[in-house]
Amino acid sequence: MTKPIDTAGSEPASTRESPWSPESWRSRIAAHQVRYHDPKEVEAAFTRLKSFPPLVTSWEIERLREQLAQAERGERFVLQGGDCAERVDDCNPRTITSRLKVLLQMSLVLVHGSKRPVVRIGRFAGQYAKPRSSPTETRTIAGKTVTLESYFGDLVNRDEFTPQARRPDPSRMVAGYQHAAMTLNFVRALVEGGFADLHHPEYWDLTWFDKVGVSSELRTEYERMTANLADGLKFMEALGERAVDELTRVEFFTSHEGLNLLYESAQTRTVPRRAGHYDLTAHMPWIGNRTRDLDGAHVEFFRGIRNPVGIKLGPACGGDELAALLGRLNPADEPGKIVLITRLGAGAVKARLGELVRAVGERHVLWVCDPMHGNTVTTASGIKTRAFDVIRDELESTFDEHERLGSRLGGMHIELTGEDVTECIGGGSGVTEESLSTHYASPCDPRLNYQQGLELAFLMARRLGRQANGPKR
Repeated sequence: MTKPIDTAGSEPASTRESPWSPESWRSRIAAHQVRYHDPKEVEAAFTRLKSFPPLVTSWEIERLREQLAQAERGERFVLQGGDCAERVDDCNPRTITSRLKVLLQMSLVLVHGSKRPVVRIGRFAGQYAKPRSSPTETRTIAGKTVTLESYFGDLVNRDEFTPQARRPDPSRMVAGYQHAAMTLNFVRALVEGGFADLHHPEYWDLTWFDKVGVSSELRTEYERMTANLADGLKFMEALGERAVDELTRVEFFTSHEGLNLLYESAQTRTVPRRAGHYDLTAHMPWIGNRTRDLDGAHVEFFRGIRNPVGIKLGPACGGDELAALLGRLNPADEPGKIVLITRLGAGAVKARLGELVRAVGERHVLWVCDPMHGNTVTTASGIKTRAFDVIRDELESTFDEHERLGSRLGGMHIELTGEDVTECIGGGSGVTEESLSTHYASPCDPRLNYQQGLELAFLMARRLGRQANGPKR
């Protein structure tokens, strides 16, 4: 019988090396886990999830590990991007297509700039759970103060501010799985059907040029790039990506924060002819900045799976903590296993990154920069936003520091959408603080819009193109 989560009943740290199983995390402090109201509903949902077929396959996971190991060596660059929090209502052709398109176009820009293959990892088909700073939210409704449970993402509850919507509902885990499956099915159909055919960029929708204030220089450069795409295909072939006649299809991998451990563990299993357990909800789940407690439930769960594992590192993470995490999560120091995603904030990169790089030493890790989460601000009117220039500055500073320290930045992790939203200020799109409310659609964190994402890709492609040959590790 599945036990309901009880974060109060945890075992001491001395038990941390006990035998691992997909549910051994239950004995640990489970930060940011949901307290459901009805254990029987939890059991029913968990049992259904365990009976479902996997969302991804073990050979896809192993393929991603190979590519991440190549990125560690500087042979590839990683682009990880997508929504801050997926909505089940967004499981529709238009939204999925726009997300796929912007990631593909950004990756093509990076291929041209870096002259190396790009690993495309989408924050989709499972990014339905979000940690929140407070378990409750208080609003004034009709002159009365009302406190309800916070919105933890569509995997847990709904965004509407009503008692019924905010009640954690275990059946939403089942709905999340179903919508993730439909999303993946459509993505695979698009890729197999030639949507991502790199030989035909003229099929891509470039009407966004007419909707936003793109500089003539940027427009000319992008049009020149798409017109001369054959050069990019030759670069990719020369770098061992695939033969040119096979580039009508590209690979996309999925990722999400492995926050809800009931959801993750229900889909974790062994597979024939492979050793170990695989979390088959995504190719690369990650541990959030708030849940990387060495003796906590998330590290306990993630230490036992074969997937590559991302770890978000904020400015409070110290070198000793990082070294201990690496020892716990990758004791054999396998390449392609650990992706360190720094989210330090533009002003803290120079002060904090060096300690983390020194703590890693000669271990196998892939360094990726998340320039979004450390740079969120709230306007005077109470709207959360991020500034494009500050996002760019953190990426630039992270490049600089890695070069100075003798390490290598191997990827970027971006919250963005294929829609023409107004959530982040700045960039060529011309979004200002005053215009944020024009089309602010995110239920959680602000995202770059389509044009801002492409503009950032151009800036990073130029930087990668100037990058001198660095160290091997």
